[in-house]
Amino acid sequence: MDISNLKIPEHVSIIMDGNGRWAKKRGMPRTFGHKKGAEVVMDICEDADALGIKYLTIYAFSTENWSRPSAEVKALMILFDKYLKICYDKAMKNNMRVRIIGDKTALAPALQESIRRLEEDTAEFDGFHLQIAINYGSRNEMIRAIRKLVRDVEDKKIMPEEIDEEQYSSYLDTAGIPDPDLMIRTSGEQRLSNYLMWQHAYSEFYFTDTPWPDFNRQELIRAIEAYNDRDRRYGKVKEV
Repeated sequence: MDISNLKIPEHVSIIMDGNGRWAKKRGMPRTFGHKKGAEVVMDICEDADALGIKYLTIYAFSTENWSRPSAEVKALMILFDKYLKICYDKAMKNNMRVRIIGDKTALAPALQESIRRLEEDTAEFDGFHLQIAINYGSRNEMIRAIRKLVRDVEDKKIMPEEIDEEQYSSYLDTAGIPDPDLMIRTSGEQRLSNYLMWQHAYSEFYFTDTPWPDFNRQELIRAIEAYNDRDRRYGKVKEV
């Protein structure tokens, strides 16, 4: 597939939806779908990197997902820990920086340690950038940011009149990461589901009926092609 004429977005974010439905359709438990979905992540990272995408952010587990059956949540946490160890090896071999966004304090100590090691040991890498949202919710993120900002105002580290969009963004989990150019959601749903609501202010949205376990390089290119067909405008000035 010729992609030479495509403008590649710098940052793509993905809501990886449809694992459970994909598994159910095959007569398998939802955890089977989550396992397959985790395997797809590394493939898409490689594809995104090869296409020239610099940043990829994936929505792995939301603050609302704790309400799922306890057995499913437990299986997901075990899967995350296993996946992060695999991710560590891939990152070390490929100059890939990995960051976890979300409220890490609610995660098990062992998982927090895996996250700490992964983030610290890849912090200086400047190749592909992968952000994984675990126990993430945009409203939760913004409230946590406001609390930190208020404390800094009280401590006289910042004056209220100095607060602007750029300053506020520096308190978010995504500080230092450019906002997504393109947001992809799989499996047919067409909503943000409390995902990067501040950061997606000017993103293009692409929705596909393809469930996440079936998402591949061709599907990613289709999303980029749709992105290229959009008339990108900011403040009524067309992007050139």
